[in-house]
Amino acid sequence: MKKFTINQAITEALKREGIPLRIKEIYSRIIEYDLYRFRSINPEHIVRTMVRRHTENLDFPSSSHTKYFTSLKNGKYWIKDVPIKNAAVIIEKKEYKDSVVYEELEKLHKKYINSFKLSLLKQIMELDSYSFEIFCKKLLTVYGFKNVKVTREKRDGGLDGYGELKIGLAKMEVAFECKRWKGNSIGRPLISQFRGDIQGKFQQGIFFTTSNFSKEAEEASFQAGAVPIILIDGSAIIDIMIEKQFGVEVKELPIYTDAIDLILPENRE
Repeated sequence: MKKFTINQAITEALKREGIPLRIKEIYSRIIEYDLYRFRSINPEHIVRTMVRRHTENLDFPSSSHTKYFTSLKNGKYWIKDVPIKNAAVIIEKKEYKDSVVYEELEKLHKKYINSFKLSLLKQIMELDSYSFEIFCKKLLTVYGFKNVKVTREKRDGGLDGYGELKIGLAKMEVAFECKRWKGNSIGRPLISQFRGDIQGKFQQGIFFTTSNFSKEAEEASFQAGAVPIILIDGSAIIDIMIEKQFGVEVKELPIYTDAIDLILPENRE
C-alpha cells in the first residue's frame, strides 16, 4: 500500500467517497481504508487540525499558506478546485470512538457552567432585600460606576440607589431599582413606575431582578422621548459577575491534546 502523509490520506479519503465529509467522517474513512497509521491518542484532533490549517476559506495565525481543501456551509470539507460529481450519493456513516474525546470534555464543561450559574443565582436569591441592594451597588461599582449610593434610609422617590457613569468627558446620572424575586416576571407597570420616579432627575435607569422580565416590560424599557431603562435579569447578573470576576474565582484547568503526528518527517510542509 502507498504510504500517505496525513494531508494525502485526507485527500484520498474524500476522493474515495466522492462527496464532502465532516471531520469525524474523514477520520473514519482514513481508518476504514487504512490510509494512515496514527501514533497519537487523539487522532481525530490531528485530522481536524490538518484540515483546518489547509482550508482555503479559513484564516487564523497557525494556518498554512498551502491550501488543499475548502470549507462548505454545512460543516463539511472537500478537495480544493475539484468539482463534486456525485453529491447526491448517501453513504453509511461509521463512528470510531477515541480513547480520549475532546468533545466530551466540552460537553462536561458546558454542563458545569450551567450548574455553576444556577447555584450562583440561587445564592443571590437567598439575600434579603437590603443585602441585594448593596450587592447591586457593588456590581455597578465594579462595572465602572462612580459615587454609587443606596437610598434605603431615605427611600428617595422610591428609588433603591443612584450613581454616575462617565462617558467620555460627560457624566451620566443613573438611578437603579432592585427586585429580588424568585417567581413571577417583572411586568410593564413596574417599569413605567420606575421611569416615572426618575424622569427629569436622571438620564438613565437600571432595573435589576433575580427573576426575569415580561415581553411587555422589555418593550417598555425604551420609548421615544423617555428615560431609557436598562433591564438586567438574573441570568445577566450572573454573566456580569463572571465577566468581572465579582464573587467568582477562576481556576485554570489546562487541556492538552497531543499532536505528535504533526512533527513527524513525512508530514512536514
